[in-house]
This record gives sequence, C-alpha cells and structure tokens, in this order.
Amino acid sequence: LVCPNLYGDILSDLCAGLTGGLGVAPGANIGEEIAVFEPVHGSAPKYAGQNRANPLATLLSAKNMLIHLDYGEEADRMQTGIEAALESPETRTKDLGGSAGTREFTQAIVSNL
Repeated sequence: LVCPNLYGDILSDLCAGLTGGLGVAPGANIGEEIAVFEPVHGSAPKYAGQNRANPLATLLSAKNMLIHLDYGEEADRMQTGIEAALESPETRTKDLGGSAGTREFTQAIVSNL
C-alpha cells in the first residue's frame, strides 16, 4: 500500500489491531535508497531498565530488516525462535498473558534460534 505518511500511519495503526495491537507490530519505512525498521509503537522509554517491556515489535522489525537485506535464512531462524518463545506462558511477556520479563522472553528466543 502506497500513500502519504499521515494516511499510512493511520492505516498501519488500524491494521496493527488485527495482529495483536501496537505493542507487537513491526514497522518499516522503505524508500528507494534507505529503509528504516522500527516498532510501530516507538521505543517505550518509560519501561527502560524495568524488565517489563515487550521487545517483540523491535525483534519483528529486525527480522523484517533481515528479509529486506536478503538474509532470509537468518530471518527464518529468528521467526522460529520467536514462535517457540510465544508458545509457553512461562516465556511470554505479561502483556501477552505470560509471566516473563523482557530478559526472560529474549533469552527464550535466543535459546531457540
């Protein structure tokens, strides 16, 4: 979908609700020479250092960047690790119905790469 930035932001925020909300939605701005990948929700600095932020949108943005850069195998490995971590409530973050903090969730992904 190609549209001006304002309308793109509105549409992407609405569509993020279909995937679990802004907290888990990855974002990408892709131009002819430059591409920027980031969580749709921003960086959530109020949770810095508290071990309670869900890094999923950031990690999915990184995975999309890998795909964009033609590192499909590495992106697939990331996806496998993410899916494994989301399977269990012990390794999901609290906002996704689990009990894990940022570190535990991330470690679960890394251990399943």
